[in-house]
Amino acid sequence: MKLFFRELGDGEPLIIMHGLFGLSDNWMSIGRDLAEKYHIFLVDMRNHGQSPHSDFFNYEVMAADIQEFMLDNHIWEAVLMGHSMGGKVAMTLAQQFPLKVKKLIVVDIAPKSYQTSFFEEILEHLKSIDISKVKSREEIDEQLAEKISDPGIRQFLLKNVARKDKHSFEWKINLEGVKKNLSDIVTKFPGNKVFKKPTLFIKGEKSDYITSEDYPTLKKMFPNAEIVTIANASHWLHVEAPEAFLEKVHQFLDQ
Repeated sequence: MKLFFRELGDGEPLIIMHGLFGLSDNWMSIGRDLAEKYHIFLVDMRNHGQSPHSDFFNYEVMAADIQEFMLDNHIWEAVLMGHSMGGKVAMTLAQQFPLKVKKLIVVDIAPKSYQTSFFEEILEHLKSIDISKVKSREEIDEQLAEKISDPGIRQFLLKNVARKDKHSFEWKINLEGVKKNLSDIVTKFPGNKVFKKPTLFIKGEKSDYITSEDYPTLKKMFPNAEIVTIANASHWLHVEAPEAFLEKVHQFLDQ
C-alpha cells in the first residue's frame, strides 16, 4: 500500500508512526524540531489520515507497508519512532527486518495485549455521529462532548474530520475497517524475536501502557533497550510535555 506522508528536513532518515485514531499531523511539531538534524518522514498509517483504506489491518500488513514505503523512497536503513499502535508497528518491523532499522524509539506502548473496551467506546461514539448531516466541526464536538468530557481527547479525534465538499464532512479514518480488526490491533503483538540494536522506550508517568511488570519482557526482546519516564505525562506525552520528550529523544539519538 502506498502511504501518504509528510517530509521535513535532510540527513539521516527518521520515520515517525502515529497511534490508533491518529495521523501524521499529530507529530508535525515534533517532526519540525527533529528535522533540524534528520530527514523526517511522517506517515499516515493505512486506514488513517490521507492513506488508503483497507479491510486488512494488522501489524504484519502495517509493517509491510512501512517496508514498501522505505523501498519506494530509497531508504535502506532508518531510525524508527512509533507511538502506541505505531510503536507496535515499529517493533514488528525491527524484529522482522533488523537490518532496516538503525535505532528504535517506542513511545508509551509495550509488546503485549491490551483491553479493547476504551477503543470500542471511542469507535461507537464516532459511529454514532451522522457526519453527512452535520454543518460544522463545532457541531461534531458538541455531539462528542455528550460522551467524552476530556476536550483534549475530543480535539485529537476531531483531527479525523475532513471537509467532503462545501456543505458536508467525512471521516478520514476508516471506522468500519478499524472496528473489524480492533482486536488484532489492541490485543495482539505478532513478534517474539530479539532486536539487539539500540532501543528507547519512553513512557508517561501517569500512563499505565508500560508498567514495571513489563520491564523483563522489554529487556528480553530488546536487550539493548533503555526505559525512560516523562514526569506528569499521560499516554499523549509528546503533546503534554514536548520539551521533555524531545530532550530524551535527542539524548538517545546523539549517543
